[in-house]
Amino acid sequence: QVQLVESGGGLVQPGGSLSLSCAASGRAFSIYDIGWYRQAPGEQRELVATITSDTSTNYADSVKGRFTISRDNAKNTAYLRMNSLKPEDTAVYYCNAHLEKLTYYGGRYYSPRDAWGQGTQVTVSS
Repeated sequence: QVQLVESGGGLVQPGGSLSLSCAASGRAFSIYDIGWYRQAPGEQRELVATITSDTSTNYADSVKGRFTISRDNAKNTAYLRMNSLKPEDTAVYYCNAHLEKLTYYGGRYYSPRDAWGQGTQVTVSS
C-alpha cells in the first residue's frame, strides 16, 4: 500500500507562491494517478488538480493558469506549484494516489485503491 506525506505548506501573502510536495513510499508510484485536493474550514473537500500515470493533467477552473501539477517518478514525488495565491486558496491541501483498475507492474498485480496523505495547511493572508 502506498503511503503519502505532504510538505511545503505555510503562510504566504496574497500574490505569493508556494510549492507543495507529496512524497510516496512503497512500490509502483508511477502507476498511480495523483491528485491534489483541498478543504477549507466548513467546506467540502474539492479537487484542485490531477496528473495521470501517463502525465495528463487537469485543473479546477479556479486554479487554471496559476497552479501547476507535476510528478517525478524517479523520486516517488508529486508536486503542486502555486502562483498568484489568493486568500480563497486558504485550505488544508491533501495528496491522493488513485489506482482505477487492476494493474500489472513489476511482476505483480495491484488492485484498485486509494491512498491519502495527512494534509498540509496553506494560509494566504496579509
